[in-house]
Amino acid sequence: MRRSSSFVLLAALLLALAGAARAADGDILARTTMAVPADAPYVAEQIIYESDGLRIAGFLSYPKSAPAGPARLPCVIWNRGGNREFGAITPAFFLARAARLASWGYVLFASNYRGAPGSEGREEFGGADVNDVLNGLRVFDQLPFADQARIGMWGHSRGGMMTYLALTRSDRIRAAIVGAGPTDLARWIRERPEMESEVAAELVPQWATQRSKAIAERSALRFVERLPKNVPMLLMHGSADKRVNPRDSMDMAQALFASQRPFRLLIVEGADHTFSERPDDYNLAARDWLDRYVRDRAPLPDLTPHGR
Repeated sequence: MRRSSSFVLLAALLLALAGAARAADGDILARTTMAVPADAPYVAEQIIYESDGLRIAGFLSYPKSAPAGPARLPCVIWNRGGNREFGAITPAFFLARAARLASWGYVLFASNYRGAPGSEGREEFGGADVNDVLNGLRVFDQLPFADQARIGMWGHSRGGMMTYLALTRSDRIRAAIVGAGPTDLARWIRERPEMESEVAAELVPQWATQRSKAIAERSALRFVERLPKNVPMLLMHGSADKRVNPRDSMDMAQALFASQRPFRLLIVEGADHTFSERPDDYNLAARDWLDRYVRDRAPLPDLTPHGR
């Protein structure tokens, strides 16, 4: 009888431990190899990872030589734009970007954030979904060929907003790139009222009662002083962008200059929101920035007035 009771207690303990043990944030829960051309020099995978107890869809790529390579590779986390299905990462979109980043020698990870296709949870357009970006950084920790000390972050449009927010909460990013990123949501809404009625009001929690607070929390111009001083930022914007006013990047550059933070501003004349007419300008500038500050770990520039 005593032995039977011991077995019952042991079984109950094991059951309790099993129930208590859940995946940690950033843990890769599933990996599926994606189909790529036979001669492609990279591997691509669709993954599911843990974030705040949610299963989030992500995409991972790396050069074919990476698993057997003697040296760890620099990494980039890509932050998508749009909201919900609009702008969500598709296999075709990711593979095109994977081919480019792999040819540059980088491990690439991208997330579809919570509430987007393939991901659990509810999107908050710059709220708790920023955790999906931060927890995505931990994916690199599980890859033996990824250099966790060399991580860059690249966000476009809404992904730029996510990048600014992530930079205030992580010290793991060596350099950042923001393409056509909104930095003043009040202006964005004035110029595009549908961004409030069709996006913010539907996604941001308590928008009706916390509107001003939510705008401030998502507008990088309001929290420049919380951005790290040791992360160089490349801001790129097309001068003919109809979705996000180019002044958002110009004003941000002014604020970064005034607060003595390292940055570079590239305004591409006549380019639209996605740089469709000038993709080389966009990608070449991004590669130079990543190679300089992430791959090669170049020292920060001297921002004090100097020289002849």
